[in-house]
Amino acid sequence: MKTELIIRSNSSDIDFALLRDGKLIELNKETSDNKFSVGDIFLAKIGKVMTGLNAAFVNVGYPKDGFLHYHDLGPQVQSLNKFIKKVSTGKFKEFTLKNFRSEEDIDKDGSINDVLKSGQNLLVQIVKEPISTKGPRISSELSIAGRYLVLVPFSNRISVSQKIADNKEKERLKRLAKSIKPKGFGLILRTVAEGKKVAELDKDLQNSLERWKNMCKRIANTNTPTKILSELNRASSILRDVMNDSFTSIVTNDEALVLEIKEYLREIYPEKENIVKLHKSQMPIFEKYGIERQIKTSFGKTVSMSKGAYLVIEHTEALHVIDVNSGNRSNKALSQEETALEVNLIAASEIARQLQLRDMGGIIVVDFIDMKSAENRQKLYQHLKEAMSFDRTKHKILPPSKFGLVQITRQRVRPELHIKTREPNPNKNGEVEAPIVLIDKIESELERLINGEENHKNITLNVHPFIAGYLTNGINSIRFKWFLKHKKWIKILPRDAYLYLQYKFSYTKNKKSK
Repeated sequence: MKTELIIRSNSSDIDFALLRDGKLIELNKETSDNKFSVGDIFLAKIGKVMTGLNAAFVNVGYPKDGFLHYHDLGPQVQSLNKFIKKVSTGKFKEFTLKNFRSEEDIDKDGSINDVLKSGQNLLVQIVKEPISTKGPRISSELSIAGRYLVLVPFSNRISVSQKIADNKEKERLKRLAKSIKPKGFGLILRTVAEGKKVAELDKDLQNSLERWKNMCKRIANTNTPTKILSELNRASSILRDVMNDSFTSIVTNDEALVLEIKEYLREIYPEKENIVKLHKSQMPIFEKYGIERQIKTSFGKTVSMSKGAYLVIEHTEALHVIDVNSGNRSNKALSQEETALEVNLIAASEIARQLQLRDMGGIIVVDFIDMKSAENRQKLYQHLKEAMSFDRTKHKILPPSKFGLVQITRQRVRPELHIKTREPNPNKNGEVEAPIVLIDKIESELERLINGEENHKNITLNVHPFIAGYLTNGINSIRFKWFLKHKKWIKILPRDAYLYLQYKFSYTKNKKSK
């Protein structure tokens, strides 16, 4: 498996594309005006305390106040309140919490009135970015994420990622964490900590502690609301969370970013520093790596897959619905049940990619093709779980129902990514699919004609003259590539009467042998 990170920088924002074996699996954007990212910590001011909701609205500087429920306070919130009061005076500078006397944990079924008062200052962390008309979702149970572990102030717990299956490794990591854990802090060992030595864990811990101390220095004499700790920029955040041996290249068109990323890699993964490269080609970086094409073909309502199958993705107010279609695909070698399983497995892999790529959250209902066999439904379920194991966002998958429905819940922490893929119609008013999508549709239908039950011959493609020119231009034209792939020459007939994106195949059918 080959993983690449392609970073496009311009004056106002930075786009990050994560590719796995050349396929786009994650797309992120960092804008200069995004002041409320997941992980940011604010010194905020409590607004209204709503007894009926057992929650408070908190001013973090966003037009809509953040929502803080009692259950998001964290059991050590009284210790946090006491710490803020002491540090705010400027006299208390023991930020390591060695000599800080913690308060008792709050009652899990208590009332927010007993903990917070309107007008008081509180440290809160963004756990969900502002979405639609809602303000950010926040928590006062703070955490500072590092490469291998997460530092939790005012806690005493040590826990290990559930994704580490080996119990012996879990126990080893707990022992190491216990040996380096500073007083007054809890530690969560991340999945990438598996197999790491105590020196690597301690170095990561010291980096997080340094960030904590620098944050605490800013509390004194600070007006509220103020951001006092920023989450790492998206490039560093992605590398921190997913960097592993499969990374083969990190390419960006920004010289300053090259230096910044190399410096960060020297800290977390020094042996990978040399994979960072500057893009020097005249061709735009996203076009060079085929990302623009993948964006156009991946973000529409209909998503094409291999062997003629496709997905239809609908968004409603309450949930997302994905319909799996086999198209006109047929294979005489397979039974209806085997065909359904084959298409469903292809769809499961693409659905896992789409959820991560679009950052779809909430409830997702997938209507797979019906399968009678319980064994096949189990195969599909296991394949979908495996395909989604790469997804860093928390999610849960329920087994397929008798009717082929699969329910997925996926945590929503930032707005879903929407990219407009339709373009102005050159023939008349309105919009049409991007021309690049048309080529994929033509190739998909051609493959079905050639590989279907009826082996069609004398295939002619009727298209607009512009599209005909595009398909036949050059020695290594698209038509020539079709010939090399299918060992059949496709006649292309320009049709002046056709609309820009109109096409039609004509052919003769082979007579069935008796």
